[in-house]
Amino acid sequence: MTATLAAPPLRIGKAAVGALGTLAVATGALESVVTPTLPLLQRELDMSPAEGALLSIMLLITGALVTPVAGKLGDRYGGKRVLIRLMAVVCAGGLVSSLAPNLPVLLLGQVLQGAMVGALPLSFILVRTHLPAGESKVAIGVVSGLFVGGGMAGTLSAGPVAEGLSRHWMFALPTIAVIGSTLLVNGLMPHDPPGPSGRSDAAAGVDWPGLVLLSGTLATLMLLLALAPDMSSRPLVLGALLVVLAAFVTGWIAAQRRAASPMIDLRMLARPAVWKACVLTFVICVGTSVAVYLVPQLFAVSADGYGFGASATEIGFFLLPGAVAASLAGPVGGIGARRFGSRAVVTAGIVMMTAALIALAAVHTEVWHLVLGKMLIALANGLCVTAMVTSTATSVERSDTGIATSLVLVTRVLGYAVGVQVSGAILTAGPPSGSDVPAESAFVTGFLIAAALTALSLLVVRTMSKGAKK
Repeated sequence: MTATLAAPPLRIGKAAVGALGTLAVATGALESVVTPTLPLLQRELDMSPAEGALLSIMLLITGALVTPVAGKLGDRYGGKRVLIRLMAVVCAGGLVSSLAPNLPVLLLGQVLQGAMVGALPLSFILVRTHLPAGESKVAIGVVSGLFVGGGMAGTLSAGPVAEGLSRHWMFALPTIAVIGSTLLVNGLMPHDPPGPSGRSDAAAGVDWPGLVLLSGTLATLMLLLALAPDMSSRPLVLGALLVVLAAFVTGWIAAQRRAASPMIDLRMLARPAVWKACVLTFVICVGTSVAVYLVPQLFAVSADGYGFGASATEIGFFLLPGAVAASLAGPVGGIGARRFGSRAVVTAGIVMMTAALIALAAVHTEVWHLVLGKMLIALANGLCVTAMVTSTATSVERSDTGIATSLVLVTRVLGYAVGVQVSGAILTAGPPSGSDVPAESAFVTGFLIAAALTALSLLVVRTMSKGAKK
């Protein structure tokens, strides 16, 4: 009896890695076009600030749900096969967004586009399969850096395209780039072998009940926050949504406890290092997302009042320093955590963020006030989240690293979503009588609430271990 040996995976050349990099640039650009143009979209589609907040986080929420599923399917069936199918969904979402005549259709497009967040881990699977360890690390760094670079390009170009052509082309052009780069990857990247079918995680498959229930939980929570400003006049709707939310949460917890391979292992939350990291990540990301949402809105408020009347193009330029700071925060945070310990890095980040939020609440009369404040908050967030992920990864067994860090990353998305929706609700509830423009006090209130919540997280930081120093 002869055994059939699997052929070793083919080595890939620079062209295949370049195709993955091109795809990273295109998806990064498509992901980032909404943030600088959100005030323009709100005007053209007659959206309230709460509805605009919902639009700005829809892609992120879908990404949080898709990423763990994409990784499992990639390990099980092969990274290239899953990546191409995933990008087909992204391309469909980009086309829907580019043709959207109203908010519901645009929301659908963003939901489909959210599948792009799973593209990076699938790209990493391909790189690690087809390259030696040393070369794969370099390739992963290149692809990650190009994704960030694509995001910066999208931030800068979205405004000029939307104002010079239309909001439709703002989505269409990067979607065309995604289609082209997907075809390149399909043509240049060899197929990678599927994972062993006998592995326990492969046999368990994807936790579809958990995915559906978590999707329902997040969708209900976001709808509840989006409708919050009008809930006082509709108490029955509020009560019904709370009941539905409680049912989804209860069902999801029960499903995770019973699943052979759950999306999120809730038993991991019982470990002090993990739940503390999740609490801190949630609070820090709430504070960050308040600035992410409120600062562009403040830029766009008419210069006749307390704002600056900035166009979408100008807003993109104003947000660029924050994007650069965020890209630098990851490596700086990793170096700081290794040298000074995770607790010191998180403490410094929280103090920086709290000070920046208070400063924005007190002083926001010049463009540079907002640019500097947003840049410091982006830097602080990157430092904190990197330190949290590093601390969590080193506090559990090697075999539990993926589960523990996925908890932190899902909590990160939830914090962003809640912070943006709360900010939108504050602005929606804040316009003076007879005006569509939020009162300046609504911005001040949002910044101060975020600052207070961020500062309170220092109580949890005090109980953290200092972290390993090397």
